[in-house]
Amino acid sequence: MVEQRTFNAWVVGSIPTELTTSMATNSLLFSASQVTSLHDRCTVAWHHEVAGVAPSLSGLERAVAEQHLANFELWHAEDAARNPGASDQDLARIKRFIDGANQRRNDLTEQCDLLLLDFLHQQGLPAAGAELHSESPGLMLDRLSILALKVFHTREEIDRPEAPPGHRERNLERLNILLEQRDDLAASLDRLWQQILERRRSFKLYRQLKMYNDPALNPAVYRKS
Repeated sequence: MVEQRTFNAWVVGSIPTELTTSMATNSLLFSASQVTSLHDRCTVAWHHEVAGVAPSLSGLERAVAEQHLANFELWHAEDAARNPGASDQDLARIKRFIDGANQRRNDLTEQCDLLLLDFLHQQGLPAAGAELHSESPGLMLDRLSILALKVFHTREEIDRPEAPPGHRERNLERLNILLEQRDDLAASLDRLWQQILERRRSFKLYRQLKMYNDPALNPAVYRKS
């Protein structure tokens, strides 16, 4: 049987936060370092208690945490799906869970972009005619979330006492690569945001328009009906 905790409806108390009030209200002080710090704190907390987004979080900060929670759930569901002892019934249940969580993840990615665009529009931004960036901040936030999970679980593997020889060294190399990738992406997000404020860059909301969860668009569903 797969771990039931992966599929619970989660509520948690307060997660310590160093995020400034400015990020929660979508201010100009939004920064990738605040995002990665939130990701890391949530990831650690959720592995030691029933996972969920703190009720105290609001605005962009809450959307970022909820997006990360969707990725957290997906990560552990994908692990459970690869358990050699999982039954066919387990796998069917996990697959349905993954579909729902992935849809929520996509919706939250769009929500992050909408919150940022709403703030920018109040400032007359993004500037008309500014160079369009092909990837939105919401998509970059999603990638940072996944990198945070990879970093956490790679560190777990480094410290796994029963691991075979060479396992620690291989994962130390992986960790260095992951940290570099996350630093690069965070710096790119900060640079994009600054260029938007300087009226030199812009981005659009890119709708995911997933079809498989829509019963009116998935032929396997509407033909069966």
